[in-house]
Amino acid sequence: MANTKLWAGVAGVVLIGVLGFTAFKVFTPKEECNAGVVAGGPGAIGGPFELVNENGETVTDQDVITEPSLIYFGYTFCPDVCPFDTVRNAEAVDILAERGYSVTPIFITIDPARDTPEAMDDFTANVHEKMIGLTGTPEQIDAASKAYRTYYKRNDDDDPDYYTVDHSTFTYLTFPDTGFAGYFRRELSGEQMADKVQCLLDQH
Repeated sequence: MANTKLWAGVAGVVLIGVLGFTAFKVFTPKEECNAGVVAGGPGAIGGPFELVNENGETVTDQDVITEPSLIYFGYTFCPDVCPFDTVRNAEAVDILAERGYSVTPIFITIDPARDTPEAMDDFTANVHEKMIGLTGTPEQIDAASKAYRTYYKRNDDDDPDYYTVDHSTFTYLTFPDTGFAGYFRRELSGEQMADKVQCLLDQH
């Protein structure tokens, strides 16, 4: 009988502790909004960059990220993934605009050899009127990619004119004042992404 009461007491203490932890646990905005988090915290991703816009002008992150922005690294010759992802991002931007939120889609190439400013201008114009396309030297692209911890690798076994490039496919939400806020996987629909972005915008 004594043992029964003892274990009942212990169970009660454990239950209270669990309930207390659940009730008072502090969630970060990204957890509440179900956006991707990274090891090292928000400061581990993003940072200054210097690239070239569609007009051939050298620009910095401060010139480009003037409002909440969805940043995607890809390339214009991408056969399937990049067109799908950038159109999805554009759809999310339009949904957010209908809800009263202004967000800029940004497309940074990881194939500067073929993606000239003119090529970037043609691509982004066909995706969304607000989309900003950025290219640059291989060194500038590499620095921006490392800042956002993205991956890309040219497949040298392919045709020298029609090669493909393996690359990561995350989209990054970045604020002009506080930087990286969260990332999104390509499995999301435009509406699902808009919901998650809106959640982060509301908490910013």
